[in-house]
Amino acid sequence: MADPSSPIREEIRSIAPYNAGLTLEEVRANHHVEKVAKLGSNENPLGPSPALRRQFPDIGELARLYPDPQGRALCTRLAGSFDVGSDQVILGNGSEDLIAVICRSVVRPGDTVATLYPSFPLHEDYTALMGGKVDRVTVAPDLTVDMKTLLAAISRKPRMLMFSNPMNPVGSWLTPDQLAQLIAGLDPETLIVVDEAYAEYAAGDDYPSAAEMLKATGLNWVVLRTFSKAYGLAGLRIGYGIVSDGSLCGFFNRARTPFNTNAIAQAAALTALDDVGHLNRSVELAIVERERMKKELTTMGYRIAPSRCNFLFIDARTDASGLAGALLRQGVIVKPWKQPGFETYIRVSIGSPVENDHFIEAFQKVEAAG
Repeated sequence: MADPSSPIREEIRSIAPYNAGLTLEEVRANHHVEKVAKLGSNENPLGPSPALRRQFPDIGELARLYPDPQGRALCTRLAGSFDVGSDQVILGNGSEDLIAVICRSVVRPGDTVATLYPSFPLHEDYTALMGGKVDRVTVAPDLTVDMKTLLAAISRKPRMLMFSNPMNPVGSWLTPDQLAQLIAGLDPETLIVVDEAYAEYAAGDDYPSAAEMLKATGLNWVVLRTFSKAYGLAGLRIGYGIVSDGSLCGFFNRARTPFNTNAIAQAAALTALDDVGHLNRSVELAIVERERMKKELTTMGYRIAPSRCNFLFIDARTDASGLAGALLRQGVIVKPWKQPGFETYIRVSIGSPVENDHFIEAFQKVEAAG
């Protein structure tokens, strides 16, 4: 079993956990009292402006009081879903917040972090901010994961392996056999972080969640998820991580800000978890429209990466930034990719049928205009 403290920088080990104070729920549960005067956190007894209450009639104490710093109700719910202890769940202001937390906790100047490429830029940016070096594993010519190069990268024993599965921005993914091969090749001293922001769209026989496959390995690992995508809560900024061990998770908690997820976001995430029907409708719409978009664009002669996400990565065969500007003039927003080697690619999210038709029509106009 890998030592849960081994990936952690000495500076993080020296920090004492933040004393965030007690919540009303904790006091009522632990001391069996109904009436509680909460006077330890300098909160305003009048709460938010009445104007805010008119805009959000049920906002109540969610806005007035500090949120539960551990997000216990949400962490307990998520722990049950993944069959782990609640001390193995950490919440973030979006999963990107947790990428920063992990890099602050683990990456020392000169350390190597391996990642798939083209990458979600923050995997690289937060590594660089900590003085680390990035070892890029570029996709194969067919835009799938280059397993040979990836296995070679982990054989060099990087401090951390961090990547998206499915990949952002490409959309490709590791199959169960490929993920098993990767796990088998990992050095016990390498922390593996799998960013599964798009897992809900990818679920199926040929897509494995790393959370299940890593449990029995004895490795140090983190699997990141978010409520921003399939659950539709991007504006509330809430994500989470499932961590291999409660003590490792405790170190990460020292590196985050104490109240990094707000009470409204925590409550909204619990509500979203209850509405399985909406989640299923969201995923189904994305898959149906993704395949329709892919067919349309393939017919137009464009090269498109395999995707198990709610987006397509398209080789536009021209400067992507210029194309994106032309599409903006048609009222369509896409993301031009700017990482070296992929400057002709755009990432296009799968929207509503009306939005997708708007994109196709605008794309055809821009293409015809040369």
